[in-house]
Amino acid sequence: MRKRTLLIATALTSGLLTALPVTGAAAAPSGLAGDFNGDGYRDLAIGASSADAGSVPYAGAVVVLYGSSSGVSAAKKTVITQNSAAVPGAAEDGDRFGNSLAAGDLDRDGYSDLVVGAEHEAIGDRDGIGSVTVLWGGASGLSGGAALPQPSRLSEWGGYSAGVATGDFDGDGDTDVTATGQSRTYLYQGPFTRTGTPAGHQGVDELGSTYSVFAGDITGDRAAERVYPFGVDGDSAGAVHYMRHDPGNWDAHPESDYALTELPHADGLDGVIADVDKDGYGDVVLGDHGDPRDGNSVNGHTGGQITVWYGGPGGPDPDQRPTVIHQDTAGVPGGGEEGDLFGAALSAGDINGDGYADIAVGAFGEDLGTKKDTGAVTVLFGSASGLTGTGAKQYAQNTTGVPGSDESHDWFGQSVRLTDLDKNGRAELVVGAGGENGYGAITVLRGTATGLTTSGAKFLSARDVSLKGNANFGWGFAQ
Repeated sequence: MRKRTLLIATALTSGLLTALPVTGAAAAPSGLAGDFNGDGYRDLAIGASSADAGSVPYAGAVVVLYGSSSGVSAAKKTVITQNSAAVPGAAEDGDRFGNSLAAGDLDRDGYSDLVVGAEHEAIGDRDGIGSVTVLWGGASGLSGGAALPQPSRLSEWGGYSAGVATGDFDGDGDTDVTATGQSRTYLYQGPFTRTGTPAGHQGVDELGSTYSVFAGDITGDRAAERVYPFGVDGDSAGAVHYMRHDPGNWDAHPESDYALTELPHADGLDGVIADVDKDGYGDVVLGDHGDPRDGNSVNGHTGGQITVWYGGPGGPDPDQRPTVIHQDTAGVPGGGEEGDLFGAALSAGDINGDGYADIAVGAFGEDLGTKKDTGAVTVLFGSASGLTGTGAKQYAQNTTGVPGSDESHDWFGQSVRLTDLDKNGRAELVVGAGGENGYGAITVLRGTATGLTTSGAKFLSARDVSLKGNANFGWGFAQ
């Protein structure tokens, strides 16, 4: 079901495929995270990490669709590989450029930039080390880039940059970057120069094997915490720790002014931070998509589950009883079945404009009728009492108004993104279906005051954005 497929991208050897919106010369950039051309509309960055760059297989690509009053379309896009003009490095077999993505204004010019992980970038004669590249935003969108410094002592096939995230981690007003993969986790402190030089950088050695990171403010101190789920022997759901800014920690640990905090009862392999109860503190939403087995995800639920750990002045209380939601929770459509992978993808955004963060949950292993692993997405709504199953909706390609149809191994819901692409104050739901027709596609549903609508739903495949071959398009979005 997770078989890697191949992407052949036409015209990528010349670098960019561009049809960009025009930003007035006198207009100041918006400063919005995810607005790469500064026109006030958030844009959508999509990974195609197995893309061919010219004749180079599995080199990887990033597709950017630019937001507008009518949302996104294939008419306004940029496609970038490591063969693009002024992008560092060169496309090589298996680099997987675009396997992880994160957005933020790193150089303080008002335009959002894009952080791109290349999980298997080779360094010298060492294979699969991994690298991090910044693509710079500007009035014409993303163009050019710089490589961030690599940690020392990276081992072969370490998968560095499997996960990347951005945020102001020390509360100084500048956007920082963290990258992780296997046993190496790194922090790059902003601001950054256009050569990729950060104001400072430091490593974290306390963590185990982790390929995932996400970030947000869970303590209300305006400094974002970094949450790292990582693998533990005998517990495939892993352990969950977060790093918080703690200048007082310097005396005990001179190498770092951050402290590591554990959520000992939490399980999950990925997650998102959002204020689902509108109390001013970010809440940690974790996805534990595994099925319970002996000694394996023992606290999970058949088909997968998510848990919500509510933030507060000191961060989430590790002894709190979290909210647990799965497909057998009251109000949630469907039912938990082995292999659904409910919680394998998560995103947060305000769909109906009520001020509460809502959560999209991907279950790309969902079987519908005779169609195996066709996939589905469940939307859960935030409220004053937190995240609940009340009013939950499920969407699949057999939902009325959703383009396409259920097919085995479409993997609809392999990735999800909630973001306002048309500047109406309500988030659209973007769903990746990495197996669609063998090359991948995305579907966009608009947000309204009453929730999502399938009216005017958009469907863009790898073919629609000039990618050919077995594309893996839509396997991930910049969060």
